[in-house]
Amino acid sequence: MYRSIALVIILCFFFLTGCQTFKGLGKDVQKAGKWVEKTAEKSQ
Repeated sequence: MYRSIALVIILCFFFLTGCQTFKGLGKDVQKAGKWVEKTAEKSQ
């Protein structure tokens, strides 16, 4: 019983942490895209 509860808690923790990680990754990719866009505009 305790193992089941511990497993559920651990899985929830990893799920929530993963969501935050992907959210942060999305912001980083967005910043990189803006940088590329600005660089392309400057080179024209």
